[in-house]
Amino acid sequence: MKECQSFLLGTILLLPVVSVSAFYLPGAAPRNFEPGEQVDLFVNALTPMLSGKDDSKLVRYLDNDYYNPAFHFCQPEGGPQSQPESLGSILFGDRIFNSPYDIKMLEENGTCRTLCTQQVPPQDAKFINDRIREDYALNWLVDGLPAAEMKKDMKTGDIFYDMGFNLGDDDNETPYLNNHYDIVLRYHERDPGIYRVVGVLVWPSSRGSPQEDTDRVECDSNVQPLLLSETQTTTVRYTYRVTWEESDTPWATRWDNYLHIFDPRIHWFSIVNSIVIVVLLCVMVAVILMRTVSRDISRYNAIDLSEDVQEDWGWKLVHGEVFRTPRVPMLLAVMVGNGAQLCAMCSVTLVFALLGFLSPSNRGSLATVMMVCWSFFGGQVTFLSPVPVHSKAARFLYRIGGYYSSRVYASLGGVDRRKNAFATATVLPTLVFIIIFLLNFFLLVAGSSGAVPFTTMLLIVLLWFGISAPLSAIGSYIGSRQGGVSHPVRVNQIPRQIPPTPRYLQPWVSTLLAGILPFGAAFVELYFIMSSLFASRAYYAFGFLALTAGVVALTTGTVTILFTYFILCAEEYRWHWRAFMTGGGSAFWIFLYGLFYWASRLSLDSFTSVALYLGYLFLICLFDFLVTGTIGFLASYWVVRRLYGAIRVD
Repeated sequence: MKECQSFLLGTILLLPVVSVSAFYLPGAAPRNFEPGEQVDLFVNALTPMLSGKDDSKLVRYLDNDYYNPAFHFCQPEGGPQSQPESLGSILFGDRIFNSPYDIKMLEENGTCRTLCTQQVPPQDAKFINDRIREDYALNWLVDGLPAAEMKKDMKTGDIFYDMGFNLGDDDNETPYLNNHYDIVLRYHERDPGIYRVVGVLVWPSSRGSPQEDTDRVECDSNVQPLLLSETQTTTVRYTYRVTWEESDTPWATRWDNYLHIFDPRIHWFSIVNSIVIVVLLCVMVAVILMRTVSRDISRYNAIDLSEDVQEDWGWKLVHGEVFRTPRVPMLLAVMVGNGAQLCAMCSVTLVFALLGFLSPSNRGSLATVMMVCWSFFGGQVTFLSPVPVHSKAARFLYRIGGYYSSRVYASLGGVDRRKNAFATATVLPTLVFIIIFLLNFFLLVAGSSGAVPFTTMLLIVLLWFGISAPLSAIGSYIGSRQGGVSHPVRVNQIPRQIPPTPRYLQPWVSTLLAGILPFGAAFVELYFIMSSLFASRAYYAFGFLALTAGVVALTTGTVTILFTYFILCAEEYRWHWRAFMTGGGSAFWIFLYGLFYWASRLSLDSFTSVALYLGYLFLICLFDFLVTGTIGFLASYWVVRRLYGAIRVD
């Protein structure tokens, strides 16, 4: 991965040498408007959101289509038309349509207008009132910017834009529908007569004035809020007013108000705390390796060869067993290969995000890049070089997926390499697809707009069969040709008896103990990530996320090395699976934290919402287990080879 990241960074640094002309990334180019030009307002699916109260909980985890007939929103002439979306945007639940709002640049400033009048029957009124009680929010888009409400961070005093706005108001335990929208569009004048949209604010309100009077439109008078009757049909008149405000904010920084980081001191405290933990662990490992292990190696190698009998002790006792083939080596190799593939995907995606390639204007770009990276990292990709391939300084290899799996499998003594290649390309994707298809079925039954269309599912399967699986097979073939890693000591023919191990070195105990430190290094960022995934909160703190990921990787590697050394000193030579389980121990704590988050921030009241939350939580824990388990296994493998390669064995 260091070679991969160095290549990407070097390529990016060389771009100014190749061309010095400015360019914009796809989906991130500014759009210029002239006075009177149409400014399109698009509508997205309604999503549940956490209210501003400290004790608020998310009740429902299902999106609803904006043009669901039960909402009775105004429709454009000719009916709503779906807008083109990326693969990641669809997977994240975006369902974008056009709208009937007539907005022209710098025209109709402050004019109150009627959009339409709708008749809401009792059964649909109950549906809308239930969504209001569940704090559903409307999501609009103007020039790629989400409509938001202006709010103030009470801890820092900063003004920020909170994306989305409430469908209604139920602060007084009575649901009132917001049927009037004050739309404030902020613009920046780049050149005379050339304008760009740099902010979209919406203040919704409920107005219960006579709904049938369409000739008289009043937006400023104080009226009673609109209550939908659940016993008789209610007439609802939707009105809106557009206000244009000039802003000094340039187009390049228009997202700064949206991407607000709540109390950055918490992030910095978490990072500093995690770095301190990593430093202490690295010092501990260094002390063990430089003092204890070096002393042991010197003692073992200083044996007088003239002596007839020399009794071994400590970790040297198992030198003839430490590289014995573990149980189910194929499954271990498959998990390591898929973990390496996931690790590469996350690393490259973070690099692109840190360099600013994943613009928030290009909705779903994060998920799209992750899907593409996962597909292409299934095997091994070699960048051609005039230097011979065996030169390490000139090779840039994505040794991912099938390549790692086949080499680890060969190193563990496996012989059925074709079966290993097939399992690497199919086991994890099949498991993930089964879970996703099952969750998607629940969404379809519940009538949620978040259900992934069949064509999108088919596209993902084609990506798997057409790109990922063939590349995985190619990587497995290349890895098999190179063979396994050589071991510094031979394996005895007869296995050695294993003495009882201390309680703290029992498999599940050591796994849980080792997982505390990596989880402790990431649990603060984990809260914000969970809020982004399950509570419709935006998360773009990729700098903090990258630092946290690096700290977690170092913590996982050092903790696993320590426990591997301890179990070898206890004459327990079955370290392969133990290293993977120890490295992946943080996944169990993440699952427990997910249950705590459910109890503290969620109040899911339907089977579908519970199934979705637990299903996605299981996938998060599975991916974390594979990534951290792979890091722990590879770190331990490297140390064990170096350790036993430094001693002299008769």
